[in-house]
Amino acid sequence: MTQEIQPGVFLHVLPTEKFKTVRFVIRFSARHTKDNAGARTLLTSLLETNSQNYPTQTALSSRLAELYGASFGVGMAKKGNLHQVNATLTLVNGKYVGDDALLAQGVAFLREVLFAPNISNGQFDEATFQVEKENMLSYIKSFAEDKQAYASLQLQQLFFKEDADQQVPSFGTLATVSALTAADLVTTYEKMVREDQVDIFVVGDVTEDEMLALFAPLPFPKGERVHPEIFFKQPAINYVEEKQEQEPLTQSKLNLGYRSEIYYGQLNRFALMVFNGLFGGFPHSRLFMNVREKESMAYYASSSYDSFRGFVNVQTGIDATNREKVLHLISEQLITLQKGQITDEELEQTKAMLKNSYLLSLDSPQALIEADYLDNWLPESVMDDETFLRCIDEVTVAQVQKVAQSIQLQAIYFLEGEGANA
Repeated sequence: MTQEIQPGVFLHVLPTEKFKTVRFVIRFSARHTKDNAGARTLLTSLLETNSQNYPTQTALSSRLAELYGASFGVGMAKKGNLHQVNATLTLVNGKYVGDDALLAQGVAFLREVLFAPNISNGQFDEATFQVEKENMLSYIKSFAEDKQAYASLQLQQLFFKEDADQQVPSFGTLATVSALTAADLVTTYEKMVREDQVDIFVVGDVTEDEMLALFAPLPFPKGERVHPEIFFKQPAINYVEEKQEQEPLTQSKLNLGYRSEIYYGQLNRFALMVFNGLFGGFPHSRLFMNVREKESMAYYASSSYDSFRGFVNVQTGIDATNREKVLHLISEQLITLQKGQITDEELEQTKAMLKNSYLLSLDSPQALIEADYLDNWLPESVMDDETFLRCIDEVTVAQVQKVAQSIQLQAIYFLEGEGANA
């Protein structure tokens, strides 16, 4: 059931007897920008640390312990053009502990932390703000030490060179976060609760009527809420952006970004899924078997795709002297797929792994939530389980070949390890 309980605020109830817990997720969705990502991410830390009635982290944790050890967190995510703030509470179903009021107490807890944050005199609690800001700055700085993550972010900046918003990761930048004040976060908070589209998800052995009675009274400000376009569509360029940096590493990073015109909701996305599995998504893929195993040219080699931004990403860890050889090998693997050189065994193994992954997701409350979110954001893409699995089964070699022929190399980032082979 999905019901709009007020303009731009939707309640999604997913009744199931699979779980002995009930998961609540309240999701705020707005357009991701280079200016709001850092503030919204820091806000998640402030909201999950304390509130007016639970002014310390200890007090908040004690309340969760009283709710039979419920788990709670506020996090963020990015999907296409969207920046999402997610407040998640998972607690045992009251019927298993003889407490019929437990679900209502859980919703009351969410109401407290979301609508009575630790704000006074127009700003968040200064001590909490300073601690969480320093934690976040340390987190952002740590990416410079995680070279695989650093290379991934550098490729993103290179690939999305013409769009400043898409260049910026979901957690913002050191500069934007450094400039934030405790008062700024109040402005961010008020804008989020007033203007974001809100989706409330409930997964568990519950009824629609009882959830509607619990969530309808939440005091969301009334007004016009945003519903941004979810897809980011990258314009094609007729050249390849390249960037190279050097650092004293024992392992170099070579990442490639390809542009795709296949997006979530289109039927040919199933051929993209199979293509990615064959290219670098699974242990039997071309990149893994040939670049890493057979030729021993990479410590790791894999591919992934983002069907909300038209982005196919190849990541490798290599010796610096092997850069040109690895580039050639990656190109060779793609060419074999472009020529349709795919065995029946490879095709069926890839399909089986994709179907197994999908079936496993049906046992995950969060996966059910994500599927329902997209079904409601993109109603034209709604598909039952049987149809989804059949669409994977029906992918042909010719369709995979067409996908391989359609992707375009747009960016190459190389982090060269100085003296890697000295």
